[in-house]
Amino acid sequence: MEIIKVSASSKPTAVAGAIASVIRTDGGAEVRAVGAGAVNQAVKAIAIARGYLKGVNMDMVCYPEFVTSVIGGEERTSISFVCFYLSDELGDETDDEE
Repeated sequence: MEIIKVSASSKPTAVAGAIASVIRTDGGAEVRAVGAGAVNQAVKAIAIARGYLKGVNMDMVCYPEFVTSVIGGEERTSISFVCFYLSDELGDETDDEE
């Protein structure tokens, strides 16, 4: 699974395009962020990417987890959002609720 690294200065739309592209081709992506600013940008990018994918009748889901990364020779805890294509085999239940 491809790892997409996000920093506090990352542009959410650019990261969203990368996420959507990787999910379209590989079915899943891992989005990693260290620090509050980076996590904020990652969450915005994931929301935007979901919109991009809905435009082509795809949906995605994500779950967060903690991972340890080595940055500059020292271990840092980062947040990893594992995102993947949600198959429509289960059906779209949101249409039934209206």
